[in-house]
Amino acid sequence: MTKTLRVELGENSYPIVVGAGLLNRVGELLTPLMKSDKVLIVSDAFVKARYMPVVQRNLTDAGFDVNAVEIPVGEVSKSLAEFSRIQDSLVAHQLDRGSTLIALGGGVVGDLGGFSAAVYMRGISYIQIPTTLQAQVDASVGGKTAINHPKGKNLIGAFHQPKLVIIDVDTLKTLPQRDIRAGLIEVIKMGVIRDEPLFEMVEEHLESILNAETTTLIEMIASACLNKAEIVAKDEKESGLRMVLNYGHTFGHALEALTDYNRYRHGEAVSIGMNCAAQLAVNLGVFSETDFQRQRALLKRAKLPLTFPDDLTPEAICDAMYLDKKTLGGKLRLILPTRIGEVVIRDDVNDHQVLEAISQCF
Repeated sequence: MTKTLRVELGENSYPIVVGAGLLNRVGELLTPLMKSDKVLIVSDAFVKARYMPVVQRNLTDAGFDVNAVEIPVGEVSKSLAEFSRIQDSLVAHQLDRGSTLIALGGGVVGDLGGFSAAVYMRGISYIQIPTTLQAQVDASVGGKTAINHPKGKNLIGAFHQPKLVIIDVDTLKTLPQRDIRAGLIEVIKMGVIRDEPLFEMVEEHLESILNAETTTLIEMIASACLNKAEIVAKDEKESGLRMVLNYGHTFGHALEALTDYNRYRHGEAVSIGMNCAAQLAVNLGVFSETDFQRQRALLKRAKLPLTFPDDLTPEAICDAMYLDKKTLGGKLRLILPTRIGEVVIRDDVNDHQVLEAISQCF
């Protein structure tokens, strides 16, 4: 079973293919899109050992000139140093404007690889082959590429749409449970912000999802990607509607920065951020206690964290939130739920209210 959908962006439109066994079809899927036979694959050590051989062999058999560069595992790779190393590899292998970069891996690989493609020769084509659930349902779709600054996550980046996203759900079968659970937060988030039936799907089929049941994964991932594709099609550069995708992320990004990006998975930090944003919405009287507890119950069932660590303070978290990209004119712009399936963008919440909600989440 394979599902194909499109992100409609005029001349920047592209397909998302979701199915099983797709790594064995990479050459076939890429061939119609290619202007040159030169390809550079960016991957990390974990993914390289598992999936690079089949992808590289498939591309070579299809007639491509394939080279690869390996980056360290984890958020630490989203740095100027690793970005520079990829640029060196692009130059060394003489990729030109018709060449293609393939990001094979999780969200870190996709963000770094996409940003590298965005600026090399003022932009070359790239393909996303996400191998984690978080990347498959969120990071690989929409063209947001970036690296981190020590003071904040994703502060250096560009919008650069891929030519194709290939989502092979078989890659999730070797993923640690912690990463499956962390990636699931982006699906739950999508359910809260705009798709209650998707939220209900996760509630009903959580065990099948965590057990990586193929049919359930394809249906869920395709639904999550369709939601994101619709949002991106309406607001490619995050000037309005697309900001709703940041539900839980302002709190979560602050937490990641304060813990040096190495204590939490991105999805774990977002889970805590969603819990805090929902608590703030309850305090402001815009979100019901019933829906708040429904969200909490699902996050708990998925064994995702809900509280900030004791070694941080509410003040430090609030201060770090102001370094987030979503601030405007010195004001925090927060995504707050009004019910399961709907959120609002608020820029009128004061620091006292934010601090109170953070304090309730320790």
